[in-house]
Amino acid sequence: MKLYTIESGNFKLDGGAMFGVVPKSIWNKTNPADENNMIDIAARCLLVEDGNRLTLIDTGMGNKQNDKFFGYYYLWGNDNIDDSLKKHGFHRDDITDVFMTHLHFDHCGGSIQWNKDKTGYEPAFKNAKFWTNKDHWEWATKPNPREKASFLKENILPMESSGQLNFVDVPSAGDFLENGPLGFDILYVDGHTDKQMIPFFNYKGKKLVFAADLLPTVGHIPLPYVMGYDTRPLLTMSEKEKFLTNAAENNFYILLEHDAHNQICTLKNTEKGVRLKDIHTFDEIFN
Repeated sequence: MKLYTIESGNFKLDGGAMFGVVPKSIWNKTNPADENNMIDIAARCLLVEDGNRLTLIDTGMGNKQNDKFFGYYYLWGNDNIDDSLKKHGFHRDDITDVFMTHLHFDHCGGSIQWNKDKTGYEPAFKNAKFWTNKDHWEWATKPNPREKASFLKENILPMESSGQLNFVDVPSAGDFLENGPLGFDILYVDGHTDKQMIPFFNYKGKKLVFAADLLPTVGHIPLPYVMGYDTRPLLTMSEKEKFLTNAAENNFYILLEHDAHNQICTLKNTEKGVRLKDIHTFDEIFN
């Protein structure tokens, strides 16, 4: 198995929304805001090369939305999936599987694109199977009012109509699936959205976790630092506490999907609870 980080693009989100009830005077120290109260956000994906299978975990927000939509998110930088894949010697047509941690637009929007004449939509990875789970699919296709703006039908329904949609099993007991269909373990969490899937890897003698929206940035490590976007914030805190404790005790390397300035962090136990231990780049740990 070989792993590669894939940078699909950078954007900005409102800092208050990203940190919920935590005052700006506190979160601004780790995630400084601009004059519009927006903070830097990445859409970092992970590519898994395992035998003949090439799996892309999450796909960013894509580029098919209109200027008004993107105007809310202040896109910045030059990163995109195609250039990032090319850097590692791959093309999007090489992708055999696209695994989506969840179906919010900034995690799955890049999975679907306009067709050539812009009369409809088609898979952006024509040779890939798209993977979610039935519980989350039901949640996303019949969205609650709170999440409706994050579950965009043009990102989701074409996966089904293309015939490329597949479902990962949800464990009947517990919240952890060992050796899932794509060869890695999966933690299921429900605080941010129903049945978000967090991939776990045993890689080069280390435990690597793709944190998705369970831990968006290093600034979100303290337990009460929960996003305003989360549907069940108290559950997020409980899930985070369990995950962070496990990560600190077992020296997990946590790959941060949304931290624009820090790729990987490790954690430690302190008198104040679990806190940041070290920051790393992916290359310095795994290459």
